[in-house]
Amino acid sequence: MAIFVNENTKVVVQGLTGGQGRYHGLRNRDYGTNVVGGVTPGKGGQDVDGIPVFDSVTEAVEATGADASFVAVPPKFASGAILEAAEAGIAFVVCITEGIPAQDEAMTYNVLVRNHPGTRLLGPNCPGVISPGKCNIGITAGEIAQNPTADGPNVGIVSRSGTLTYQALYELKQAGIGVSTCVGIGGDPVPGTNFIDCLERFQSDPETHAIMMIGEIGGSAEEEAAAFIDANVTKPMAAYIAGVTAPPGKKMGHAGAIVSGGKGTAQGKMLALSEAGVKVGVNPTEAGELMTEIIRELS
Repeated sequence: MAIFVNENTKVVVQGLTGGQGRYHGLRNRDYGTNVVGGVTPGKGGQDVDGIPVFDSVTEAVEATGADASFVAVPPKFASGAILEAAEAGIAFVVCITEGIPAQDEAMTYNVLVRNHPGTRLLGPNCPGVISPGKCNIGITAGEIAQNPTADGPNVGIVSRSGTLTYQALYELKQAGIGVSTCVGIGGDPVPGTNFIDCLERFQSDPETHAIMMIGEIGGSAEEEAAAFIDANVTKPMAAYIAGVTAPPGKKMGHAGAIVSGGKGTAQGKMLALSEAGVKVGVNPTEAGELMTEIIRELS
């Protein structure tokens, strides 16, 4: 079944006429994703390699029946684009934009929760989501993802790190392990979708038989996920936490990856996950090997 997106998902690309929107939108289309339109104000009536462009998301939805949006616009326009998609009735919005101010992220998230509870935001500052063989929204290279098999066992992946998302996909592909869905939630302080959202969906997805989680230093999302896993997740899991050697108080790439006041350390997150029954690797490759062992036991 996959989670969030599948072969029936209809995608509109906000910013399709821009450099990044065009490049990744066409890659998604060529992968097999049902990209039905693009949106750029003032450029309605044009097309990008056969994909029609509309002036607004509302027009695109009315013309195409789109139910998902891929936001690929600069930071100062991203919040407006996300809310425009929600106002048009889009159920699932993927925003890859990096550099959105935390205040704007918080405002956008709270407006969505208050006014548009039917819209789920993935991101911002994330690689997106891929249900291999079905749908790819974002910047993940589809060729590194192994399609799931009908009988499984298949793995669901959720990750804060874009680069490590790709490594997890490729580690599993090298082992011949299928992936139901891979979700990159992004590393910003206010993500639209968190670990628990994904774990809950993977737990109830019959196509997902095991779960791989990749976290990083900063914040308490991994500890909260560990508590949820302990209480609610019965499927076997492997995990990796990035940032073991990160110095306290120093920003490490992601805006959310800051250790302060002794909280948010890699060691603390690893311990919490281990106590919840998750097999935790000391590096990404070992996490992949642990997942391979899990799949071997399930086969």
